[in-house]
Amino acid sequence: MKTTKIIYWVTTSIICLFASSAIFMNSKMAIEGTTHLGIPRWLGLEVSIGQLIGLVLLIIPAVPARFKEWAYVGFGIMYITATVAHIAVGDPFSNTVMAIVFFGLLLVSYTSYHKLQAAKV
Repeated sequence: MKTTKIIYWVTTSIICLFASSAIFMNSKMAIEGTTHLGIPRWLGLEVSIGQLIGLVLLIIPAVPARFKEWAYVGFGIMYITATVAHIAVGDPFSNTVMAIVFFGLLLVSYTSYHKLQAAKV
């Protein structure tokens, strides 16, 4: 149980730290990145807001499980879409691997979250 809790908090914290970079979406590098992938600027801002909402939902323990589930779904869709976008524009695998790694971290966080919830019952 203690190991599961550590795994949950480490993976969730890494995901939330990465998502908190959405605050800096207005940086020159982020604008160039969305332009490179063919993503409209308004969608990049929308994704940033979604990431901030998702990180709040995941990091606060008092949030109901249903909301956490939807945050996991949102992050999962975002990482899968990022992988597909990088592949579609012909980026090298090194650019795509970050989205795949974070999707893996998300899966570990999700499964450990459910193990912790099952242990509570």
